[in-house]
Amino acid sequence: MILTEKEVEKYTLDTLPRDLLFEAKQKGYADRQVAHLLGCLESEVYKRRNELGIKRVYKLVDTCAGEFPAKTPYYYSTFEEENESVRSDKKKIVVLGSGPNRIGQGIEFDYSCVHGVLAAKEMGYETIMINCNPETVSTDFDTADKLYFEPVFWEHIYDIIQHEQPEGVIVQLGGQTALKLAEKLEKYGIKIIGTSYAALDMAEDRERFSSLLRDLGIPYPAFGAVNNPEEAVALSRTLGFPLLVRPSYVLGGQKMKIVINEGELVDQVLDILQLMPDNRILIDHFLDGAIEAESDSICDGEMVRIIGIMEHIEPAGIHSGDSNAVLPPFDLSEKVISQIREHTHKIALALKTVGLVNIQFAIKNETVYVIEANPRASRTVPFIAKAYGEPYVNWATKVMLGAKLKDFHFKPHLDGYAIKVPVFSFDKFPNVDKSLGPEMKSTGEAIYFIKDLKDPFFRQVYGERSMYLSK
Repeated sequence: MILTEKEVEKYTLDTLPRDLLFEAKQKGYADRQVAHLLGCLESEVYKRRNELGIKRVYKLVDTCAGEFPAKTPYYYSTFEEENESVRSDKKKIVVLGSGPNRIGQGIEFDYSCVHGVLAAKEMGYETIMINCNPETVSTDFDTADKLYFEPVFWEHIYDIIQHEQPEGVIVQLGGQTALKLAEKLEKYGIKIIGTSYAALDMAEDRERFSSLLRDLGIPYPAFGAVNNPEEAVALSRTLGFPLLVRPSYVLGGQKMKIVINEGELVDQVLDILQLMPDNRILIDHFLDGAIEAESDSICDGEMVRIIGIMEHIEPAGIHSGDSNAVLPPFDLSEKVISQIREHTHKIALALKTVGLVNIQFAIKNETVYVIEANPRASRTVPFIAKAYGEPYVNWATKVMLGAKLKDFHFKPHLDGYAIKVPVFSFDKFPNVDKSLGPEMKSTGEAIYFIKDLKDPFFRQVYGERSMYLSK
């Protein structure tokens, strides 16, 4: 492969021989990598290889081990001549999966993808699933009508879309990996099913989102954005310590940390810039001693239905994926619940949400501050659906495809409380720092049902929060 790279580097895009480009693609080089070697744009390499007739073809995975012909619609791509994926005349929907399992991108999104596929089938669409994780139900060959076992990576996805010509693509169900591809889909004129790219991007852009909250009259922690340590120190003197420092557009709270003085602040900013040199750094005043809560909702652009409000047992500062969260809330006042409901409705409608939205809150002195909003399936949606026994992802997907919330009958039922319990794998990684904070470390979650708040598990975890808040 190194020899191939050295050979490619001898040419320009215009002089690169077809056979050499074909060889590079067969060896697995992405257009982006070839562009890097040639000193040109990825889009230029894509255009050139298509002009030369170098295109992906799709082969059936032989699920029968050659014993008899395999007929399962389960495909992988390669660079050859014959294409085994035959496009039908049916209207199609593509669902993007979450890719490899990793912290912040767990198996919970697989639940959402599967139920999204089933809902689209019920709406009369041919369903196309794109995912590369063999340990998921979404990659079972009989879940979607067609499965492409491919990386959730732009070049692969775009080639499939060009081949299948779907009505649109659902990005809300595959977590942050799928959501990050919305910008490319928008740029190339591919329809995003559900909430628009403009709304998705506004929620990710902290500065624009905070402007929206200000216009809506919703409280949020004071914050700023910086590019270097000097700007960070100057901002800290305005915001006041403690501060929550984080890079923008990341998964699972990556490189997020609470700092309490200028020395720690500078070290954290330098650490982020070393890993992500061009990333804009967000700095929020941290509401020490606050309680966290979150809501999950479905919105059809006109009506909002809150499917669940959860209160975190741990105090603010622990990533939501690492917190024990109780459904419904166990000691929030009616005043606080009312603020959560009002903020949720305002934000969902202002973002013109079509589908799911998760909003996270910090509560201090009976005031509810909005931390962030995620217009997508969150890792708590499967938990709420299972706790209440209602197919919320199915309904949300149908809303994305044009149904209205008034068409569904919400009758949630839960005796007592359900607790979302994080699952950690520290026993498999004994040298990992086990202390919890803003950066996510859990690898999954479980449900623990209790009849009342006298349950020993709840009392133990809640007692730890009470001790912390009293300090």
